[in-house]
Amino acid sequence: MNLKPLILASASPRREQLMNQIGLEFSVIPSDVIEDFSLALPPEAFTEHWAREKAKYVAENNPDTMVIGADTIVVLDKKILGKPKNIMDSFSMLQSLSGRTHEVITGMSILNISFGIDFTFNERTYVSFKTLSDSDIHYYIDNYNPLDKAGSYGIQDWFSVHIRQIEGCYFNVMGLPLSSFFSHYRSLTNYLNKP
Repeated sequence: MNLKPLILASASPRREQLMNQIGLEFSVIPSDVIEDFSLALPPEAFTEHWAREKAKYVAENNPDTMVIGADTIVVLDKKILGKPKNIMDSFSMLQSLSGRTHEVITGMSILNISFGIDFTFNERTYVSFKTLSDSDIHYYIDNYNPLDKAGSYGIQDWFSVHIRQIEGCYFNVMGLPLSSFFSHYRSLTNYLNKP
């Protein structure tokens, strides 16, 4: 069975970069789904729900293609932090994360309507920050673009100098847990290609 190339239902340049990194052939069709942060779900269920909604939105118009949806959140004290609304919100988020350990959870959904594939999972990584000075936070906000990142930071950019420790998948913090995603994707495609 020949599957059509993948579709990544995300506008994230970091996810696109990571998919390219593992040599998958895919196209990008961003989902127009807007997350509702008032949805009362535990963090793992929250990310899985929105990852699947994003994938489903694109899959409905591309039923023969495998569609990948993803959603990444930062969790501190059981509170979900998404992307900051503005610069003040960004500053507040980074202050709250300073000197502490938080969770990064990415939900991923793999859908193919024609073949009845509907698989969703999540991955968790613990990230510990050094203590941040106000000037460090201002420098980061002024020179980088934290407004498009969950938790208001990018582990792959200058902010990496403030990461004290990571427990779990580094790529998960960028928005796509490569190892677990590829294992699930390969299992699904192997199942479909069985004679």
